[in-house]
Amino acid sequence: MSLWIPVTLAAAVFQTIRFMLQKHLSTAQLSAAGATFARFAYAAPLVLVSLAVYLGATGQALPPLPPAFWAYAAVGGVAQVVATFCVVLLFKQRNFAVGITFKKTEVILAVLVGIVVLGEGVSLAGFGAILLGLAGVLLLSKTPAVSQSWWRDLTNRATGLGLASGLFFAVSGVTYRGATLQLALEDPVARAGVTLAVVVCWQVLIMSVWLALREPGEITAVWRARRVAVWMGAMSMGGSLCWFIAFALQTAAYVKALGQVELILSLMASVFVFREKITPREVAGMGLLGASIVGLVLVL
Repeated sequence: MSLWIPVTLAAAVFQTIRFMLQKHLSTAQLSAAGATFARFAYAAPLVLVSLAVYLGATGQALPPLPPAFWAYAAVGGVAQVVATFCVVLLFKQRNFAVGITFKKTEVILAVLVGIVVLGEGVSLAGFGAILLGLAGVLLLSKTPAVSQSWWRDLTNRATGLGLASGLFFAVSGVTYRGATLQLALEDPVARAGVTLAVVVCWQVLIMSVWLALREPGEITAVWRARRVAVWMGAMSMGGSLCWFIAFALQTAAYVKALGQVELILSLMASVFVFREKITPREVAGMGLLGASIVGLVLVL
């Protein structure tokens, strides 16, 4: 078995556990903003230490950071914060598996962001995959309660939060790629590590200011939740590291396709850990959306 396969599976496991911990904190101890902040705050020290160790072990130095790098990193960092915040709020609206599936629309929406930002089109097969994903979103948008019309289902709060999270995750992905391309380093892992370190520090800074101004006392609550939150930071760091290794060993299309195993893991977590009920309609929607995502990354 090629190394990238178990590494990608490990990344999906790390990410699923991190979202599980984030859901637990947001429903039991912290606000949505506090749970979002905890993810970055407890990951930042691990990222910085790991980067220092890696650069020291490989004999590399920090490269110059041009203005374009800071612009891309700043936009991407804010977009990821907003996206994570939307996911945490979504956990309060729908079950865990549906929340993670909505988050996965980032793969589809990244294509649309690429068209707008980079002028990149899609093939006919790619367009077909997008339409299949739209069908999945329409199924997932059906609320558990009796609703009046498909339009109200599609425009409800849960659907809006889910699609917003996917959009902002897509924006962060595009801008993070732009940031890494600004660095004069041949090693892609080092470029990704430097970008990640800068972004996570920026995210901790802006979230600290936000919480201090809008939710006084929440930073203290994040510290009180450290016994759980520190593990969330570790899972976040572990997931990021595994994704980087996998992308260094195999093309992104295959890694992303295999990474959709997170949908299955989230379904298992929703049923067996959170004891949430999954309706047949939600299973069908997740299946269509998962098929759309896998199909899209394979034809790109």
